[in-house]
Amino acid sequence: MNERAKKTPQQALELLIKGNLRYTSNNLLEHDRSVVQNELTNAQHPFASVLGCSDSRVAPEIIFDQNLGDIFSVRLAGNVASKHAIGSLEFSTEYLGTKIIIVMGHTSCGAIKAACDDFKGGNIGTLIDDIRDAVKDEKAIVNPEERNSGNANFVDKVCWINVQNQMQQILKDSSVIQKQVKAKQVGLVGAVLHLNSGQVEFDLKNALI
Repeated sequence: MNERAKKTPQQALELLIKGNLRYTSNNLLEHDRSVVQNELTNAQHPFASVLGCSDSRVAPEIIFDQNLGDIFSVRLAGNVASKHAIGSLEFSTEYLGTKIIIVMGHTSCGAIKAACDDFKGGNIGTLIDDIRDAVKDEKAIVNPEERNSGNANFVDKVCWINVQNQMQQILKDSSVIQKQVKAKQVGLVGAVLHLNSGQVEFDLKNALI
């Protein structure tokens, strides 16, 4: 715990970048989870928080080659920063000491595709409501016939915009995280996982770190 408490947000990000590189190169660490599980029985000290999609292909611990207790994972379809998701992230930074929050979308996301097709209905439709702004905010593709889930380029653009929008939602709705980011105690970084390669592309240009 003491060593992790000393880490900076940048160092935490570098651990994730290196872990993903190991994952994509199939050079994974040997994690002794049975030993770690015993150590984590009474306490946890994750160094990173990830707001990711619920998609079964997007498991942060695997994608970043980390062990039990390393990542505080909050997962909702479309990596939506709902009130409950933000509350969970606040818990991780304020009380567990995580140093960085990654908002991670992924290619070919079903929730993003549903928003691109203006899906409505049921609780799924309610969740999609939190993604619709990303579709509206995408201005590069103007042909209405190309603004749907059948256009992979459009879906990818909306995915990235949604990541940025959810990051802004976190800062807007959480004075706790906003203060931590401003004080550079916690970093906030957007990313997209490419399913075809397993590579996580980080938006370092707009990273708050």
